[in-house]
Amino acid sequence: MDKPWNNKAWFLVLPVVVLVAFSAVIPLMTVVNYSVQDTFGQNVFFWAGTDWYEQTLASERFRDALVRNLVFSFLILAIEVPLGIAVALAMPRKGWGVSVCLVLMALPLLIPWNVVGTIWQVFGRIDIGLLGRVLADIGIDYNYTQEPIAAWATVIVMDVWHWTSLVVLLCYAGLVSIPDAYYQAARIDGASRWAVFRYIQLPKLKHVLLIAILLRFMDSFMIYTEPFVVTGGGPGNSTTFLSIDLVKMAIGQFDLGPAAAMSIVYFLIVLALSYVFYTVMTKTGADRPGGR
Repeated sequence: MDKPWNNKAWFLVLPVVVLVAFSAVIPLMTVVNYSVQDTFGQNVFFWAGTDWYEQTLASERFRDALVRNLVFSFLILAIEVPLGIAVALAMPRKGWGVSVCLVLMALPLLIPWNVVGTIWQVFGRIDIGLLGRVLADIGIDYNYTQEPIAAWATVIVMDVWHWTSLVVLLCYAGLVSIPDAYYQAARIDGASRWAVFRYIQLPKLKHVLLIAILLRFMDSFMIYTEPFVVTGGGPGNSTTFLSIDLVKMAIGQFDLGPAAAMSIVYFLIVLALSYVFYTVMTKTGADRPGGR
């Protein structure tokens, strides 16, 4: 006998579908509509087809911003993932220190993005900022408003300070979920600390690291508020990422058609790279001996 179909379940899902439609699908369709049209004001639109997409892909400005985004995301992942794993391994598993460490790790995540940018903007100033004054006093020429390397270093350190805690908390949750039986067997076999990490802890962190890497990649690739508040995309265009360039084009220049096409291309790049990350990491885990 077939199980009766319960239509009431759809009424529970309907509010979520409506919310997603208004918050995501409808705005996305609006952007797609703008990306294939041109306007000269007064809501008069002209069909442009794929002209804006071709202009975006052929634009040196877009390619330069894309390269900066890729370099920034690569540096962020290369720093925050190993650092997050190391901090999670060093955190206590029992006692009052667990609560203290978890609270300290969560504090940077509670600060709004624009406040983080303002904090580091003041912190790095060479006249009143603690970091800027200290570096100047010890003879290091540091000025993030005039030197591209200093601006990049400031933005990277700021992001590491703000978001490494997310990787730490995810990795710590994965570590505490490992049964003690694995560690007892490793002690009986006389396994070294490196062997325990390589053959027990790291494989068990595979799924957690997948989530952490995907989240940090998407966040770092779409970063806007913090570098905009600190550097405004400068000096020059050295920290002008795709998000900052997109806002300048849409709001500063009011080029709605090119900006809409650029945002669609931007979205597709994030989607494609996230899929590549997910596919590579899941296949790597499956191909590993004993992987599932």
